[in-house]
Amino acid sequence: MKHGIVWLASYPKSGNTWTRAFLHNLLYLVHEGTDKAVDINAMNEFSTWELATKRYAELAGKEPEDLTREDVARLRPKVQEMIADEVEGISFVKTHNALVMDRGYPVINLEVTSGAIYIVRNPLDVAISYAHHMGRDIDHVISFMETEGLETELNEKSVHEVFGSWSQHVASWTAKPHRAIYVMRYEDMLADPMTTFGNLARHLLMNPTEEQLRKAIENSSFRKLKEQEEKNSFREKPKVAKRFFRSGKAGEWREVLTPEQVERIVAAHREQMERFGYYPL
Repeated sequence: MKHGIVWLASYPKSGNTWTRAFLHNLLYLVHEGTDKAVDINAMNEFSTWELATKRYAELAGKEPEDLTREDVARLRPKVQEMIADEVEGISFVKTHNALVMDRGYPVINLEVTSGAIYIVRNPLDVAISYAHHMGRDIDHVISFMETEGLETELNEKSVHEVFGSWSQHVASWTAKPHRAIYVMRYEDMLADPMTTFGNLARHLLMNPTEEQLRKAIENSSFRKLKEQEEKNSFREKPKVAKRFFRSGKAGEWREVLTPEQVERIVAAHREQMERFGYYPL
């Protein structure tokens, strides 16, 4: 993995930002030799998005408000190529896009891709976290998560993302195992961080010492991230959300969801839940 994009991919509220924070802290430790926790609002110095409407508008020769979804689909591979060419080594790019086609064009440009990290989380817990994130009720989010082919809005700041349903998203990245795609479960990140994050570091051809790995995990712990947000806020927090780093737990659904809500989620996503050990409950 010497050149190109390494995708930090997940369905929303599945541990993507936590993973970015870990990698940023680990790289900081290894290359700078300091064990101070990295500022959560400096993560854009380490990783980027590919959603900025401005990039697409400039390529299309249009004003941002005049862009269409067809324009975005056509230009997305070129934008990703430009991102890959902006640095000599690898570019870490966060995405919530599924690994699918959009209007005849690939949403993920594999020609400029070196690899990917895909994080999966129990949809029963995702529904709760995403409801808080969106400022909507859980039933609305359950419907959102089961909508096949779902796309987000296109506006003057961000182009649309292609999610699909939770099951479509997970299957698109994981149904066909690939040696360049490292798949990890949010629940394993919580239960056994040394093994899970250690394997991730090795997948990226990094060789941290045990102490460097332990310190990077500590500096990116949910407690540390939450403390930073409470002290300095977090730029990526949506205006409708009370906080970005809210709970950071696994199994919260047992206390929050109604039996009917659990039944709806399982009915929509049982196949992928079974694959990752989320069902039987």
